[in-house]
Amino acid sequence: MKIAIDAMGGDKAPGAIVEGCISSLKEIDSNIVLVGKEQIIKSELEKRTKDYRRIDIVNADEIISNEDKPVQAIRRKRNSSMAVGFKLLKKNEAEVFVSAGNTGALLAGASLRLGRIKGIDRPAIASIYPTKKGSSILIDAGANAECKPRNLYEFGVMGSAYLENVLNIRNPKVGIVNIGTEEGKGNKLINKSYDIMKSSNLNFYGNVEARDIPYGIVDVIVCDGFVGNVILKLTEGVAMSLMSMLKEVLTKDIFSKLSAIALKGGLKDFKSRLDYTEYGGAPLLGVKKPVIKAHGSSNGKAIKNAIKYGELFSQRGVIERIEEEINRMGADEFE
Repeated sequence: MKIAIDAMGGDKAPGAIVEGCISSLKEIDSNIVLVGKEQIIKSELEKRTKDYRRIDIVNADEIISNEDKPVQAIRRKRNSSMAVGFKLLKKNEAEVFVSAGNTGALLAGASLRLGRIKGIDRPAIASIYPTKKGSSILIDAGANAECKPRNLYEFGVMGSAYLENVLNIRNPKVGIVNIGTEEGKGNKLINKSYDIMKSSNLNFYGNVEARDIPYGIVDVIVCDGFVGNVILKLTEGVAMSLMSMLKEVLTKDIFSKLSAIALKGGLKDFKSRLDYTEYGGAPLLGVKKPVIKAHGSSNGKAIKNAIKYGELFSQRGVIERIEEEINRMGADEFE
């Protein structure tokens, strides 16, 4: 298997990207294809290793920046690292594509260049969400601000398939984010989506209030992209502020510092459970090929783990599972 990596995408590219690729080779069986400015990539490789036999380079002279308009960038910058990465996927010259670049361009490129899975109306970003019980998946995390009931159902199907086949969570529980847990709460979108999921093959839990999400009440957290992005960013902000406050408390005097030493192991474990780099990136579910969106500020560890989960994504037939489940539900159910 070959995994294509956008070497020029992300705040710390290409250094962190190359570092992550080299680290990943110790833990995966696949080969790496770095896409971007060839001479710059070679220079970064030579700084870090003398042996990169399992790493190929495909030259791409253009870069899609975060300031570029997504659709225009994909159409006009045909020799960008992102556009060339999609070309490799489409021509079956790579099985997975990983990028920490412009999120909008990645979404647009995946839809325009790869196409949607048969039966899927809209692809979605599925972000790993740390909980008290372990990890859930939040879908959609920002791709679709406005949705129809069929979209939320599809998000539930896609999130379930990913959790079962990549993270080994059997028969994951699916819940819809709502302002109350009772059936009948919320707006028309939520109520119709509730009815569809209740009558589907999903392990449907029901409605979930936002305050219950961190407890791991459900494994697949379903919502539209507007709500999902707010939840994700609010959670990130709360986590960072809590860590900052905890640091202040544990370093304010000598007694606090001694306590911190005693708690060092537990604090390290707590921090790792909130660390996005452990999973590396969010799969873009609903398109015909495996695509992983890594965080824009990804370091080498995050890229390494994005590659690892990308390999599992491809190997375990997630896309085929999604298509099978979607085909079980007739289009009439969505009217």
